[in-house]
Amino acid sequence: MRRRISFVLLCLTTYLIPYAQVRLPRLVSDSMILQRDVKINIWGWASKRERVTVKFNGRTYRSKTGADGKWALELPAMKAGGPYTMEISGKNKIILHDVLIGDVWLCSGQSNMVHQMRLHSVRYADEIAAAHYPEIRQFWIPTLTDVQGPKDDLPPGSWKSANPEDVLEFSAVAYFFARDLYEKYHIPIGIINASVGGTPIEAWMSEQGFKDFPELSATVEKNKDTAYINGLSHKRPMGDMPRPVDKGLAGSTPWYSPAYIPKEWRPIGVPGYWEDQGLRNLDGVVWYRREIDVPAAMTAGPAKVFLGRIVDADALYINGKEVGNTTYQYPQRRYAVPAGVLKAGKNLFVVRVTNTFGKGGFVPDKPYCLIAGSDTVDLKGYWDYKVGEVFVPRRRFGGGGLGFSAQNAPAALYNAMIAPVVNYRIKGFVWYQGEANTGRAAEYAKLQPALIADWRAKWDEGEIPFLYVQLPGFGDYNYLPEESSWAELREAQLKSLSVPNTGMAVAIDLGEWNDLHPDRKKPVGDRLALAAEHIAYGEDIVYSGPIYSSAAISGDKITISFSHTGGGLITNDGEEPQEFAIASADKKFVWAQAKIEGDKVVVWSAEVKDPKYVRYAWADSPVDPNLFNKEGLPASPFETE
Repeated sequence: MRRRISFVLLCLTTYLIPYAQVRLPRLVSDSMILQRDVKINIWGWASKRERVTVKFNGRTYRSKTGADGKWALELPAMKAGGPYTMEISGKNKIILHDVLIGDVWLCSGQSNMVHQMRLHSVRYADEIAAAHYPEIRQFWIPTLTDVQGPKDDLPPGSWKSANPEDVLEFSAVAYFFARDLYEKYHIPIGIINASVGGTPIEAWMSEQGFKDFPELSATVEKNKDTAYINGLSHKRPMGDMPRPVDKGLAGSTPWYSPAYIPKEWRPIGVPGYWEDQGLRNLDGVVWYRREIDVPAAMTAGPAKVFLGRIVDADALYINGKEVGNTTYQYPQRRYAVPAGVLKAGKNLFVVRVTNTFGKGGFVPDKPYCLIAGSDTVDLKGYWDYKVGEVFVPRRRFGGGGLGFSAQNAPAALYNAMIAPVVNYRIKGFVWYQGEANTGRAAEYAKLQPALIADWRAKWDEGEIPFLYVQLPGFGDYNYLPEESSWAELREAQLKSLSVPNTGMAVAIDLGEWNDLHPDRKKPVGDRLALAAEHIAYGEDIVYSGPIYSSAAISGDKITISFSHTGGGLITNDGEEPQEFAIASADKKFVWAQAKIEGDKVVVWSAEVKDPKYVRYAWADSPVDPNLFNKEGLPASPFETE
């Protein structure tokens, strides 16, 4: 009996030991960068009433956990420097190495903040090779959601420094932002990256941030009901029918196999959408195949295939071997081909493309080629295609919902990805988001200031800098004045400049009509860094392009005044200002003539005798927004009131 009791006690002791150990949040770890010049928060967990000691920079600090097992210490402010060692002791001991003191920025938003250097490795190959900045470090937070309430910690993660290998995982925008600041101030720069593609601004706000948004507050409360969420998640369209099987994978010989003998395939142009080439309103799977002649010199080692962008998902097979796949439409397709896959002469290239909505196929105006060494083979031209599967539209079978998306739910990303960070002192915020909110500009004009106030309240460090990116151009060019949800969203973003200590990087000139993720990420980071230099570091510099200030009507002309004109207004191509439209009270806009006069622009049109309104670069994707200041920073799009 005694032996049995001893065994039970041993088991209980073994079970309880992990909960008696001092534990730190994931952010407080080796190689972390702590915020300089402010008191430093260090916190964690241990057993109830456990004494915890922290030794750092030659001094010792003591705390004791409460009944909830939590402890916290506030260390005095320190100047930039390091590396230091930090020792945390309770019933166990943790030693953190290579700790630096510098400036820490929380970088957040959606996919354009997510986009890593790896995805832009062709344009920025030299920058990647030269990334030897051990004092620039990123902590990457994976996609996490929680609709129940704020979490207190993150899953396992680590601080990585900017070297040619690890920098590939850095946010491209955040890296160039951090590099600019490091090269100017030579202090450690930390990036905490909490970003998720395709997410709306309300997902990043706390429940308390919705006090002026009763509908969103009601949604937050409703989403805490697990039964309600489970009901949404399992909802299926009425009469939903099982999808047919992809014929390209169903037979004894798949269509990507060199042994497959093609029958009844038809020609189709690449790049291009199949809806524009005779396949009306087809959502489904379409297979493309082509034999490509490859010179022997290109087969000696690895190669790379550029397949532009594909809507929506794809898999590439070369000579029967899958060499790459992408599950959604936005990343550029750049697939590494291992040595030994290619052969001299004819090689079978097969691409399986899946499209679920809108036009499917290969996006124009992107690179389509095979590269090996210094040799290139063009992949554009006519391929053969065959439909492997047709998706029957759900609408044919009645209503139903599309289920519940946690990452789009109000407060869900805040709870899981932001709340665990708020104890960690930072220099400021960098925000690149808005694409998911186009179509709701009036709401966004209120939500972004509310997000700023919400985050500042959570960090409780005063009006720390909030820097953000105004959306670049995206979508089809329209050579006539138009209404635009993207332009309205940019106008909503512009209004947040009324909030103190905010800065906006204008990116209207950096967009790509056919890519939600434009490749030029360095200028975005550079412009954000300029804003930081002024707002966060007090530099007396020109940090913004021209911003609309006021309009004065005189006869048949309207004179526009700007702030942030710097050394003066110019056009970046030497031509007259473009993309100005003018309207009378009926708001029927026509293209206008425009002329720079000093720090103002005079706008008029022979078609409008009694002008009331002016717009600049008011389109999803403006064709030629060419108004800049002499410092090379573009003017923000705007509409006069």
